[in-house]
Amino acid sequence: MCRIVAMGLLMGGLVLAPNAGMSEERLPSTERMWRQLLGEAHALGLPTKFLNAVPPGFVQFEFDDLHSYAAEYHLGEHRMVLNRALSFNGAGATLRPLGRLTHAEIETLYHELFHAYIDYLVTAAETSPEVASDPVLAFARVQQRCHYGSVLITPVVQRKGDTEERFLTEREAWEALNETWAVFVGWIVWNQLELTSGTKQSIQKSGKSQDKWVSRLRNADREGVFRGYYEPEDLGERAVARKRYLAPASRLSEPEATILMKHVIEFPPSLLARAKEVFSSLGQGAERYGQCG
Repeated sequence: MCRIVAMGLLMGGLVLAPNAGMSEERLPSTERMWRQLLGEAHALGLPTKFLNAVPPGFVQFEFDDLHSYAAEYHLGEHRMVLNRALSFNGAGATLRPLGRLTHAEIETLYHELFHAYIDYLVTAAETSPEVASDPVLAFARVQQRCHYGSVLITPVVQRKGDTEERFLTEREAWEALNETWAVFVGWIVWNQLELTSGTKQSIQKSGKSQDKWVSRLRNADREGVFRGYYEPEDLGERAVARKRYLAPASRLSEPEATILMKHVIEFPPSLLARAKEVFSSLGQGAERYGQCG
């Protein structure tokens, strides 16, 4: 069972330390922790707009010896469980500073941070009309019904060409959307780091780095990279497969990519236009299934 821990700072990194035996005055500040995360992300040139929307202390962090996945986020519980390998010296108490994480590890972290962002929007929308009308959340609810209500899956993950149709429940569709969107956000961050680390170039401005990023985006969409999964509610199906992965035809759509690039990542208009062109190009990978009208 995972151990729920409080959050603080140590050695320039993010600390998640047990609070037993500590006075109220000495408890680590969740606000300072979140600002540290934002500061490190900003210093690396990573997206921070959606992180700023999440109140400090909203997410409960845990470390555990995960075997199947690098990290897990539990929607509704506000819990993020990270693999102990991401902690400082593997001790399960301190998240290594972002500058000491590999690009793949930062991709994993951003994948989970995006889940936390969506979790916050859903939670806050229950009491805030302003959040309920948030463009990302409002669009997600529409896509949940018309794009992810009916999908194609790959019964055998390694055989992408073999597909089956599934009509998803509300929970399954929401999970499929969340995972697909988080895959895309993580991919954006990873490729940004791969192309710009150690250089003064930026994908935000016209140049070789941006051209390479757009080329990678085109290849990833063509190969069906931007697709998530869901855990079947039916116990019989879950006994066969714990997770069902969407087929390339049910991958991220152009409108979905646009809302994420514009409102979450904050791409400049020029890069946004180039990215939208990639998703709307004819002959770009498998024909999309179940797009919203």
